[in-house]
Amino acid sequence: MSTMTATTLHEHRHVEVNGIRMHIAEAGTGPLVVLLHGFPECWYSWRHQLGALAEAGFHAVAPDQRGYCRSDRPEPVDSYTILDLVGDVIALIDELGEEQAVVVGHDWGAPVAWGTAMMRPDRVRGVVGLSVPYRPRGSAPPLGLLRAAVGEGFYQLYFQAPGVADAELGRDPRASLRSVLYSASGDALGEHRLQAVVPPGGGFLDIMVQPETLPGWLTEEDVDVFAAEFERSGFTGGLNWYRNIDRNWRLTAPWKGARIRPPALYVAGDRDLVIDFPGARDLVGRLQTFVPDLRGAVILPGCGHWTQQERPDEVNGAIVDFLRGL
Repeated sequence: MSTMTATTLHEHRHVEVNGIRMHIAEAGTGPLVVLLHGFPECWYSWRHQLGALAEAGFHAVAPDQRGYCRSDRPEPVDSYTILDLVGDVIALIDELGEEQAVVVGHDWGAPVAWGTAMMRPDRVRGVVGLSVPYRPRGSAPPLGLLRAAVGEGFYQLYFQAPGVADAELGRDPRASLRSVLYSASGDALGEHRLQAVVPPGGGFLDIMVQPETLPGWLTEEDVDVFAAEFERSGFTGGLNWYRNIDRNWRLTAPWKGARIRPPALYVAGDRDLVIDFPGARDLVGRLQTFVPDLRGAVILPGCGHWTQQERPDEVNGAIVDFLRGL
């Protein structure tokens, strides 16, 4: 099935990977570039990249990752560990008949991209992290550190309780997504800017704003597409990724102190809330320590969290330049 959008002609199909049925959108031919979305997103987050990468001579593939939208959503919470997610990427590269790929990840997709480069450098020609820098494994389980640094209300802690955020976001998926996409963007300023701490007795959407009008990079039709995807799937699959944060810390013990060996690029907005997380700015400043072949760290002025959606031209240019330099 082909789908025409304002930005690209791309194909949709399902592939069997790592014991699940995964939906992918793809465009172009050439060296493989895998595009990994974050939360709460899907393949459509890469609508501006699929065509640009195809035109530049690459095979761009954007899956719905495990638990999301048109892909399988296994029931057990522990089916969403970093080992499962990296395993899905490696199996996808295999299924597409390639030895190697460049792996690009945004938001939660970034730790999966970094993790794939760390665990299987033999399969990764290059890695691009959008928004979330590579974070080396710490000395203690992360949730306790977050609790101590930010308090019980930090949204990642709020997401831990099974069914709670799932129900809140699922009551009106369209309103939830419209609010989240706006509130974490570079267009939400002052009191509209997303705060990361849920008020006592409140919910995740209480730290969001429902805008009267959307910013120029996001249309009501875009929100309709995201809403239709999540009305199909709900939010539990994506939330289960957060419910493995401490489990991932245990599972990645063998990679303590590991460096990211493949060539790498980092791109983020200077208004991205992730940059304000505890220790994040320091981490970005020291990224080359852990990522020795870092080819660039691009900070986009005025850009918020939805890097490749808010600034498609600049992100596409940075990724294509990086790809051509490999």
